Amino acid sequence: MPELLRGLGASAGTATGPAYRLADPPRLCAPGVVTDPEAEVERAYAAIDAVCQDIGRRAAATADATAAEILRVQAALAGDRTLRDGVARAVGAGLEAPHAVAAILAEHRSALLAAGGLLAARAADLDDLRDRVVAHCLGVPMPELPEPGCPFVLVAVDLAPADAALLDPSKVLAVVTSAGSFVSHTAILARARGLPTVVACGGALDIADGTVVTVDGTAGRVTIGYTPAVRRDRPGPPPEPDADLRGRTADGHPVALLANIGGAAELAGARVEGVGLFRTELLFQHHIDPPTKAEQVAAYAEVFAAMPGRQVIVRTLDAGSDKPLPFLGGHVEPNPALGLRGLRVARRHGDILRTQIAAIAAAARGSSARVAVMAPMVTTVAEAAQFAALCRDAGLPTVGVMIEVPAAALRSAQILQTVDFLSVGTNDLSQYAFAADRRSGELADLLDPWQPVLLSLIAQCAAAGAAVGRPVGVCGEAAADPAFAVVLAGLGVTSLSMSPPSVPAVRAALAAYTWDECRAAAQRALAAPDPASARAAVTHGRASDDRGPPRHAG
Repeated sequence: MPELLRGLGASAGTATGPAYRLADPPRLCAPGVVTDPEAEVERAYAAIDAVCQDIGRRAAATADATAAEILRVQAALAGDRTLRDGVARAVGAGLEAPHAVAAILAEHRSALLAAGGLLAARAADLDDLRDRVVAHCLGVPMPELPEPGCPFVLVAVDLAPADAALLDPSKVLAVVTSAGSFVSHTAILARARGLPTVVACGGALDIADGTVVTVDGTAGRVTIGYTPAVRRDRPGPPPEPDADLRGRTADGHPVALLANIGGAAELAGARVEGVGLFRTELLFQHHIDPPTKAEQVAAYAEVFAAMPGRQVIVRTLDAGSDKPLPFLGGHVEPNPALGLRGLRVARRHGDILRTQIAAIAAAARGSSARVAVMAPMVTTVAEAAQFAALCRDAGLPTVGVMIEVPAAALRSAQILQTVDFLSVGTNDLSQYAFAADRRSGELADLLDPWQPVLLSLIAQCAAAGAAVGRPVGVCGEAAADPAFAVVLAGLGVTSLSMSPPSVPAVRAALAAYTWDECRAAAQRALAAPDPASARAAVTHGRASDDRGPPRHAG
């Protein structure tokens, strides 16, 4: 029987091929005695400069705006004056150049881990910076990506920005890492390239080079020895420019297909009906000071200009927990996931929320895009009403909220009396419904979007929307699973939002089912005892109604 490994699905899709591991970076030997401190400092500075220049060249060479920005930030870390000052201090205390660099970056790394969340995820950037500077100090090369001579699945502890920026989808079928998180740079860049990715996958490093594996980046599964074939489930050739972009079932029932983005660059070449989730916090995740209104207007206007006449749903800053923003200031919470995050941040920083809403409204006034705005982490009807009032007072008429907390799902009908639409975030709704940290690979089975309880919460929201004729979408990446998209349509969800590369496969899947077949599939999934049974009941067409099994997409 094939062996199954579980992790966190970080980029949707499936791929099968031989696995090859990224080699380990050079390691330090035992420290020696420093006889010329000045020469050691210069040795360290020369290595830092070389790494900074190399990363800067990679940033300039890539056409991927997201990768370029991540690399520029890492280059700035390498050029930070506090790093040099710390290294000089460590050399003065008797450490050789490579050991001094490692010691000071370890201090910085500890500070990021203590901060938690998104900043903790950036500790991997410092690890890569350490390895590159140490390699330069030792005069040895850093390991490059494998070149097995055929398309392959890349396995690593984690990928540094400088490596992730070089991922070539024509060579790399998928990515599996033993560390990382949904917000790590590995995940961000893999999603931008449409590469199926599983992170925090226990046992990944035990996979021998050349072993055939199947990576399911939607479910967070890696199957070892599943099939000898090498394949990737990916969209076919792009449609003609005048092709209909609308998502709909075989009998014409509409299900809008939208994009999840962090900036305008991700819309290049996207064949979508609009944007269902504009993650504005990703624009400002490295800012020390709050972004000005003018800065925000420019960033939002760029996205709106890319979607003339189409819908763009802007989510206000989703900060806190695993996505801290430096300009909000750090404060220690006993349980950040249950603390001041999402809309709750406005309890301390109401001015930042008001400035953002004003900036969105200003950018919308100069655009033909159909701009809507929604708040994350809404829990009560009162919170929804207060947010809606702020937006409408600023001139934004279309207001919604995200459903990420079971309390909000259970009161979705009442919330829809105050807002115009709902958008279900499956990642957080799973986390709170099952009391399972979304960053924990060990709890991936509880976070499976096919959990029937999660489907029940989504169904309740969709029914509330249908009762009053208001849209209810799903913007969690689970919507990128074609089979799951069929179930969501059958539950009554009116729009699905996902990374742009995932849209063609979902469009094709919906077109292979009538709406009655979608509804029958949804009922079978709801009635299943567990996620595996729910998935099997849909994908294997085990129908219990008189219509027989629905047709399979493909």
